[in-house]
Amino acid sequence: MSSSSLESLTRCSVAVDLGAARTRVYAKGAGLIVDQPSVVAVNNHSGSLIAVGEAAERMDGRTPQHIQVIRPVANGHVVDIDMARRMVRTLVGEKLHGLKRRRTMQRALATVPHDADPLMRRAAVETLAGVGARHVELVETPIAAAIGSGLPVAHPEGAMVLVCGTTTTQVAVVSLGAVVAGGTVGLGGETIHHSVVQYLRNRHELLLPSQDVRPLHLALLGSGGVGNGVYTHPIEVQGRDVVSGLARTVTIDPEEVRGAIQTPLTGLMDTIRVVLHRCPPDLVADLAERGMVLAGGTARLPGLADQLREHTGMAVQVAEEPELCAVNGLAAMMAGRVMPYLAEPTVAGDAGAAAGAGAAHAQDGLPGSGPLAGGREVIGAPDPVGAADAVPVPEQDAG
Repeated sequence: MSSSSLESLTRCSVAVDLGAARTRVYAKGAGLIVDQPSVVAVNNHSGSLIAVGEAAERMDGRTPQHIQVIRPVANGHVVDIDMARRMVRTLVGEKLHGLKRRRTMQRALATVPHDADPLMRRAAVETLAGVGARHVELVETPIAAAIGSGLPVAHPEGAMVLVCGTTTTQVAVVSLGAVVAGGTVGLGGETIHHSVVQYLRNRHELLLPSQDVRPLHLALLGSGGVGNGVYTHPIEVQGRDVVSGLARTVTIDPEEVRGAIQTPLTGLMDTIRVVLHRCPPDLVADLAERGMVLAGGTARLPGLADQLREHTGMAVQVAEEPELCAVNGLAAMMAGRVMPYLAEPTVAGDAGAAAGAGAAHAQDGLPGSGPLAGGREVIGAPDPVGAADAVPVPEQDAG
């Protein structure tokens, strides 16, 4: 571990967790300054931002045709760089005015999925470069979540973490600050949401509004036959009839609907088995003793830990404040409290050159060059005109 790597990591002053559901920003000396939904509402005629965060999320499904609600982050990575920049600039701009440091956004730390390709990594860098970041450190989400969960990431011990996101769940076994084996499965809060909606449409010919699906999650992943069986009572839901278009109320039996999500749950169990097969026997022995930790917002779904415990035979724990594990892990790394294994940083003049350098190292089999090797990548993003000396402020024009 080089001292230059440690210095580069601790010199970052802002940590950004760009999630599909929420964007969280942690600033040194100020704590968590942003925790808002990753949503923007745009006027299609003028191109101007109408709302960002919670205000934009309330507009989803209720807007006229000239207003579009956009989610610039999907599956843990940026899919619309321009909208992501405008969203981060608006959310962070007002918060940074109260900080003493004038160039807070110059050095930033951000999360990326553990299986992110060079294009995904470049999109994250360019997003932060557009709001004034000149130097961006990329840390894999499982590494950050494991640190935020309190797992011994820096030690030669195996630890399994499940980052349960909105659309995907990342399964990873970490040791010595790197991902030893990992996998991603399409299971998250939105997956369950769509499974419920589709089931009620096919079985009861009923369309549910978004806010009426959330209470059903308690029943769908309730313990059922495991534990006390609390979520077994019928539930009344109101929606729109598919045929007549009129409002209608239907009584739903939780046991009847739980089968709708068994397919994605089966995929999660299969992914866990594949990841365990890829691990060395010594690490598997550590996992049998320590178990796994659930992080991410979907980790709070009732009954999920029970089902994982029943199907895998391993101890399962839900991290304290699981939705904040990733950003808390980044904050711990900036503060120097926890340091994973860091290879020599890769510094380039632009994101594309850095991605090419990382690929070249990966072909040579060098450690720390890819998303599964060193847990981080250093990319020197291009400096936007005037961004180095200015604190990002909310947009006022049409963009």
